[in-house]
Amino acid sequence: MIVTGEASGDLHGANLIKAVKARTPDAHFFGVGGPGMAAAGCEILIPGEQLAVMGIVEVLGHFRVIWNSFQKLKKILHDEKPAALVLIDFPEFNLRLARQAKLAGVPVLYYVSPQVWAWRRGRVRKIAAVVDSLAAIFPFEPELYQGQDIHVEYVGHPLLDEFQLSQTQGDEGLREPSSELCLPADKQIVGLFPGSRRNELRYMLETLVATAELIHDSSPNVHFLVPIAESLERESVTSHFNASLPVTFVDSASVDIYHVASRCDTVLTVSGTVTLQVALAGTPMAILYKLAPLSYAIGKRLVRVDHIGLANIVAGKRVVPEFVQDEATPDKLAAEIVRQLNDQDYANRIRTELKIIPQKLGSPGCSGRVADMLLDLISQKGH
Repeated sequence: MIVTGEASGDLHGANLIKAVKARTPDAHFFGVGGPGMAAAGCEILIPGEQLAVMGIVEVLGHFRVIWNSFQKLKKILHDEKPAALVLIDFPEFNLRLARQAKLAGVPVLYYVSPQVWAWRRGRVRKIAAVVDSLAAIFPFEPELYQGQDIHVEYVGHPLLDEFQLSQTQGDEGLREPSSELCLPADKQIVGLFPGSRRNELRYMLETLVATAELIHDSSPNVHFLVPIAESLERESVTSHFNASLPVTFVDSASVDIYHVASRCDTVLTVSGTVTLQVALAGTPMAILYKLAPLSYAIGKRLVRVDHIGLANIVAGKRVVPEFVQDEATPDKLAAEIVRQLNDQDYANRIRTELKIIPQKLGSPGCSGRVADMLLDLISQKGH
């Protein structure tokens, strides 16, 4: 069984499934995921986008769907006892499922460690109590689990495999960038990356659109590029944009996100894994982060990090600007993007700083290392 509720987790899960099947062709995966995992051969019992909600208030509003999904998976764990349970990120749901796997005698591999370094460090002991093996994607994570009864390996970051593949494909990954994306050659290209969750659209899409209008007012020579995640309905994004705004929409399923980012002069993006993808492409960006006011007020008291964006967290410093909650106004965001467009010295400094990030993410081959961990775990537990 394999479970993730995030678009990034679907990507990592798909690559893991391929790596396991390359070693054990008759392996069968089923569980919670998205189109990427389905294409890799996973039997999707529950679409991941049904569970992909961030923020305490938002989760409460979605509780019935989440509860019913959990009960379905819990029953399968106890009744069918799969060879192993693979959990990818999505900690609030997945750690509860790990507890059920432990009770059912099913070994657990957790891929993409819960961010205990950001908040609730006391969870380390609770994680060790219900997880057998943990694949850590940041080099500073294994030491957090020292002294605990859990096998932890630093496997590198899974995006490096995806990025390496993107680089070897070259323009084929975009199917001729200029024609496929229909981007005008004489315009500055601004990427607007709205995320992959429905409630990201709810709290941030209007701000993105208002910012785009301000950018276009002050810099008419811009054209906007908006990738739409597979987990979202196209209309849920396109309907918010005024017809007078020059925008190209592209489906993430058909176009490599690294090529999309590399075609942009700058990107305004929501927080999340996408900030690392843009960073690997080397494109200057600004990060936007907004939640329901109550969710943010609660989270602010719990989270202990200096940065919101993964790109800055990995770099260990503020490489790209972040605009969080009340600071994320269209005026401030537009001013930052216009500066990145017009001040080449400033934009080039950001490009130079972004080169730190791939150096800190380890080496490619993450999916294969996690596949080996999974097969070793199954072998050790006698399944």
